[in-house]
Amino acid sequence: MRALIIGFAIGVGLLQVQGQLPGMEWGAVGLVFSALLAFTAWKFWQPLLRVPSLLTCGAWLGFLWAAAFALYYLDQELPSAWEGRDITVIGTVADLPVHNEQGVRFRFDVEQVVVQGGVKPPVPPRLALSWYGSQRYQMPSEDGEQAAPPRLAVPDLRPGERWRLQVRLKRPHGNANPDGFDYELWLLQDDVRATGYVVGRPAAAGAPETAETALNRRVDAFVWTPSHVIDSARGWLRDRIYAALPGAPYAGVVAALVMGDQRGINQADWTVFNRTGVGHLMAISGLHITMLAALCGGLASWLWRRSFFTGAQLPLRLPAQKVAVIVGMLAALLYVLLAGFGVPAQRTLYMLIVVGIAFWRGRIVRVSVVQCLALGLVLLLDPWAVLWPGFWLSFGAVALLLYGSVGRMQPPQAMAAAASRKHWWPALLQRIKEAGYAQYVVTLGLVPLTVLLFGQYSLVSPIANALAIPLVSLVITPLALLGSILPAVLAQFVLQVPHQLLAWLADFLQTLSDMPWAVWETPLPSAWMFALALGGTLLVLAPRGWPVRWLGLFGWLPLLLNAPVAPAEGSMRVTAFDVGQGMAVLVETPGHRLLYDTGPYYTPDSDGATRVILPYLRARGIDRLDRVVISHNDNDHSGGALSLFKQLPVQSVYSSLAPDSPILRSAPEHTRCQAGQSWNWDGIGFTVLHPQAASYDSDKWRPNALSCVLKVQIGRQSILLAGDIEAVQEDELVNGPLAERLPSTVLLAPHHGSGTSSTEPFLRAVRPELAIFQVGYRNRFNHPKPEVYERYGRLGIRRLRTDETGALTLTMGDQLQVEQYRKQHARYWYGH
Repeated sequence: MRALIIGFAIGVGLLQVQGQLPGMEWGAVGLVFSALLAFTAWKFWQPLLRVPSLLTCGAWLGFLWAAAFALYYLDQELPSAWEGRDITVIGTVADLPVHNEQGVRFRFDVEQVVVQGGVKPPVPPRLALSWYGSQRYQMPSEDGEQAAPPRLAVPDLRPGERWRLQVRLKRPHGNANPDGFDYELWLLQDDVRATGYVVGRPAAAGAPETAETALNRRVDAFVWTPSHVIDSARGWLRDRIYAALPGAPYAGVVAALVMGDQRGINQADWTVFNRTGVGHLMAISGLHITMLAALCGGLASWLWRRSFFTGAQLPLRLPAQKVAVIVGMLAALLYVLLAGFGVPAQRTLYMLIVVGIAFWRGRIVRVSVVQCLALGLVLLLDPWAVLWPGFWLSFGAVALLLYGSVGRMQPPQAMAAAASRKHWWPALLQRIKEAGYAQYVVTLGLVPLTVLLFGQYSLVSPIANALAIPLVSLVITPLALLGSILPAVLAQFVLQVPHQLLAWLADFLQTLSDMPWAVWETPLPSAWMFALALGGTLLVLAPRGWPVRWLGLFGWLPLLLNAPVAPAEGSMRVTAFDVGQGMAVLVETPGHRLLYDTGPYYTPDSDGATRVILPYLRARGIDRLDRVVISHNDNDHSGGALSLFKQLPVQSVYSSLAPDSPILRSAPEHTRCQAGQSWNWDGIGFTVLHPQAASYDSDKWRPNALSCVLKVQIGRQSILLAGDIEAVQEDELVNGPLAERLPSTVLLAPHHGSGTSSTEPFLRAVRPELAIFQVGYRNRFNHPKPEVYERYGRLGIRRLRTDETGALTLTMGDQLQVEQYRKQHARYWYGH
């Protein structure tokens, strides 16, 4: 059984790294082959053949099961012909809507699609929608100026409401960057096969209905389904917590501990929690579920036993231990449902159910069997779980505890005997010793996996967890649960206690996080480095008596000595990130790194730096930048600057920003961009071609006209980074004193290919072999303009768009090499 489930997990994992799904013929062959292997394993039950046969059979079944799952979900996708068209749908609000400064984001389960022009649009059953509070996000604009359009009323959406909405949809699409968050995969896992926004405004209560408001109106206040009841309960708990803790800084953490909604925790707090290694506690974890199940089961057992003295004699009808198991499992199930059914919660629930069933049947089940059954159930219900870090950390921690406890922990009989002695303290000391050893096993054992997943490890996590685990699990979480269900008057008093404890804990964690050695950062290791470190770790944790366990420490050497990889001498690497509608380009020489623009601003906790640039730099082990060039002040070019400066050392900044810019107040040494500036790093020349000094003295130019234009040249290869310059500035460059510097191998298309740039004289002067368009998928500006894009093609220039290719990595030296992320890292859900 265990070999079959492990093989199933291997097969599921193999499917998730495929660029294409297998055809029906491969599915038929796989089923026949699996059946033959299963028959062989059953008929010829030889130990030598049994395990390999079951592993192979399980792998085929897992591969085919995950493929069938993927095909079913992908077939529901919105056809490209219906992208950007207004569609009227009727359905219900699902999950918990999230309000932000732009409006509200929510899931929408479609029940009915209104026929339009005699045609029923093929709309997927679940949508991810936004209802914006500003027309800026709905109306196309050529120049992208940050005007102040009229605000629109956004309703207070509640889970389970039925609405009639007019929506504008597009196929699932996300930024595709090395070591970045895969938004398309996340949507696929949630069965969301179209995203979009609501067009227009809602009908106001009591107001006369107009043609516009008639399109968007609430039909029913609540639709009774099990999922809506659960979502409504989660929303009710969240509202009670925020009402009891108005404006409290850690109300979001309390909500995360009660009902698993982590969206109220701000990015600054997440940074501290992750740097101190306690991020796993700031949600409903397996430890919290087990604790609650044990508490509820113990209380039920106590009450059941006491009923014997009331005359009911309930223990004679059903043993109190079995009642405790039932109540504990029900409590765990309820808590997991409130948690949103995450992987750690699922794993704990399934393990508790297996153990509970075994207890009821009077059977002894090996812990490894329980672990494998939980693994199989998780992947059976969600094959994509294998792609998320929480899956590996959750099952990895339990596997390490099983491995590290072999021959180390006292059996329950010995513990019971110790506890029954006159002096109870030896048993207490033994429990403390075992808890400490378990923490040591998990802390040491997860280092290779944590470094592989995140490229860093918290050195202060043992200290932080020693305090945080008992405080959060045994005190804060129970009090938060109790306070969230009490009457409002009592809730305000009770919830203040866990919040204050969280505030004190956060101060302690902040002190640890501020230590210069709090986190060990390293580039993501290669497969062989990880395998060697993992093998060495298992050797160190092997049972006593195992020979030369200390040799396992040498397995860590490649991991400890892993250093960032820089371009070879005589070459440079240029990475054009996929940041959506914005710019961000990293230029690397053998000894220096420059970032040109920092991507767009999305929300107060999310921008191009936090979402794309910083994760990439950390994965590469890049811990500083020599220079950042911010071309101009538009949001899509400078939106990530503040986050970047807060989280990464930067030696100097070049920009065309105004002196009073908040970005410059946070920046290190600053120099104003000016044509003619130049420097040389490692034999690679950098030259600023625009703007001229006189441009700063005029007030007639918009920020686009002041864009810093930078040329980077190595030998005969070069790239021209043109920012958002337009036709007038292009003409100045073509006819200016630095015109001879314009010819370049690669051109970053000015202003994302807008209709006001990329004039033919400019393109003929630059004569690029390749043009890169950094644009967002179906962006509201319609960049690049079709006529401009065609102009590049007519001149024989190769064109690549980041919305189609993902991030682009150029290696420049003797020749130009181009890597397209979506092609090099092909996955079956990309561009489906």
